Amino acid sequence: MTELTELTAVRLLDGYRKGEFSPVEATRAALRRAEAIQPEVNAFVRLTAEDALRRARESEERWRRGAPVGLLDGVPVTVKDILLLRGAPTLRGSKTVDPGGRWDEDAPSVARLREHGAVFLGKTTTPEFGWKGVTDSPLSGVTRHPYDRTRTAGGSSGGAAAAVALGAGPLALGTDGGGSVRIPAAFCGIFALKPTYGRVPLYPASAFGTLAHVGPMTRDAADAALLMDVIGHPDSRDWSALGPAAAAFTDGLAGGVRGLRVAYSPTLGGQVAVRPAVAAAVRRAVQRLAELGAYVEETDPDLTDPVEAFHTLWFSGAARVTQRLGPEQRELLDPGLREICAQGAGYSALDYLAAVDIRMDLGRRMGRFHDTYDLLLTPTLPITAFEAGAEVPKGSGHRRWTGWTPFTYPFNMTQQPAATVPVGTDGDGLPIGMQLVAARHRDDLVLRAAHTLYEAGVTSGGN
Repeated sequence: MTELTELTAVRLLDGYRKGEFSPVEATRAALRRAEAIQPEVNAFVRLTAEDALRRARESEERWRRGAPVGLLDGVPVTVKDILLLRGAPTLRGSKTVDPGGRWDEDAPSVARLREHGAVFLGKTTTPEFGWKGVTDSPLSGVTRHPYDRTRTAGGSSGGAAAAVALGAGPLALGTDGGGSVRIPAAFCGIFALKPTYGRVPLYPASAFGTLAHVGPMTRDAADAALLMDVIGHPDSRDWSALGPAAAAFTDGLAGGVRGLRVAYSPTLGGQVAVRPAVAAAVRRAVQRLAELGAYVEETDPDLTDPVEAFHTLWFSGAARVTQRLGPEQRELLDPGLREICAQGAGYSALDYLAAVDIRMDLGRRMGRFHDTYDLLLTPTLPITAFEAGAEVPKGSGHRRWTGWTPFTYPFNMTQQPAATVPVGTDGDGLPIGMQLVAARHRDDLVLRAAHTLYEAGVTSGGN
């Protein structure tokens, strides 16, 4: 019998429906796995076992009566420690956040999960305030790769990715301001979607503004579509939230890719040096999409690397989130975060608005690009997971995490939906991800194409 920790959310729900196993059994199995991986991987800042088992018992009784409360009744989920979870402190990876207080409110996505009967296993690790593409912080230490403990799980949603990869809950909520669900998902061999901005409401508003998205991290695209059907609804606390989706994301999965116009950009026009193993794995997946009926053309978007504009927006946000801190509290911050905060505080309003102009032009160019192409395919990252505890790979010459994530942060600037799917491993057995990008509001296309790859057996993760 397949272990419960290896099942997707869709499969768990089918088992509950058929009486093959119960939410209590699934929750206990997920908690055991979480406790087992925690000493070496460090995916969690907090496990909420007592509350999880209470919610699982309530769900089990509802299933016994044949009256589940929602789409995810009894499914174990984790929440990144950037998002509010009622009854648990949200420390955001920082020693500067006071764990005392009421902590009596859910973030919008967490509130929707609660309404649909999900079981909260706990809070997953994040770098301080989610500022970088790896997961380590002065508060919780280093989060390690699920298949090689010497390497990073990526970030900033690294704990969430490691938890899903190792069976500590099939569903996770992450956040993504420059790649933070896609980076760790690619490193850890799972699926993640950064939805169109506003599709999943966010509260409190991020200091990083409209770069910041909430997204699902899951075993496959079908689970992500199901999770999006729960969390992708408006919330009055987010003034920038979109209205309801036109249709359920799960209903659109089965359309296949035949006839889709797909652009494949292996290096963004020669701007990115991609490791050969990564390039080969992504090319094989692209070829498979062509075999499945997509019209694939190797071409590049009109995209000049916007890294300096992104830094202006991102570092300014970091300066804002730490603005209230006094000198003693600033000494508690991650040294790298202190550096970018100082840089961000030096920008003027005109600097910021100039970066916004670049962002708007980039969005216009990508909008025109998608007049011709339904999807853009790229590697998610040009590399596989590197040593844990470092912001950049040793010897890379990069100064900041944006140096090795050139495929991800541009699409936070444009607010487009972008997902990563696992498409193989390198010679060390480390997962490789392929990124799928669509025009704004076409999350359904990204999910459908990703689901087609899973159905065709193209996707593969780690060990």
